[in-house]
Amino acid sequence: MQLSLAGRHALITGGSKGLGLAMARAFIAAGARVAIVARDRATLQQAAAETGATPIAADISTAEGCQAAYDGAVAAFGQVDIVVNNAGTSQRGRFAEVSDALWQNDLDLKLFAAIRLTRLAWAGMEQRRWGRVINVLNIGAKAPPAEGAPTAVSRAAGMALTKVLANEGAPHGILVNALLVGIIESDQWVRRHAADPRGLSFDEWKAEQGKTVPMGRLGKPEEFAATALFLASDAGGYITGTALNVDGGKSPVV
Repeated sequence: MQLSLAGRHALITGGSKGLGLAMARAFIAAGARVAIVARDRATLQQAAAETGATPIAADISTAEGCQAAYDGAVAAFGQVDIVVNNAGTSQRGRFAEVSDALWQNDLDLKLFAAIRLTRLAWAGMEQRRWGRVINVLNIGAKAPPAEGAPTAVSRAAGMALTKVLANEGAPHGILVNALLVGIIESDQWVRRHAADPRGLSFDEWKAEQGKTVPMGRLGKPEEFAATALFLASDAGGYITGTALNVDGGKSPVV
């Protein structure tokens, strides 16, 4: 099946590396014009040079940063048809030790950024009667673990947001879904390997981590990106309001 995003314009947050960069590559290969948003200008410029994406440097944990990201995409393309809310890293700890500041930072980056960017693009999607919103969450949104705050709580709120938006958007041709990450190779896992004192090679370390997954391995960013591409394309035109685990079977719940 050939998936096409020809004539579509996408905004991907956290787009300079990891899953965001993989999705940018997949969308561009399918014919879309893509703006990638991140805070680190050097990494952003490198990613843009590699992919042909439009780089937008912005801090989307603020309302001003969200506005700047959206305005930059509209200036480049004239409209935004697809919003991928992907920004955010894992923050977790014992509940009693999570400060107000960490709670607020997590909610600002993961929940409020998705709210603000989607709201900015929503009116145009309604007018054109076509739009896609993909919220990248994690499997803790459905099965929050002990010491999973604040991320599991932020991501669970993102799942509820997904359903609210899906119900409002469906009559206007706007489809909204969430993709829940399990263990997928990314910069985050590279950093975790580097912090492991045992001296394992990265391949050895990945093989060990993969034993916790029913499929026996970590996922690849390209596999995740292919799922996002399907949902963003017309081939996924009857799917909305879902929270799909992309996790090799690791989630304890459907």
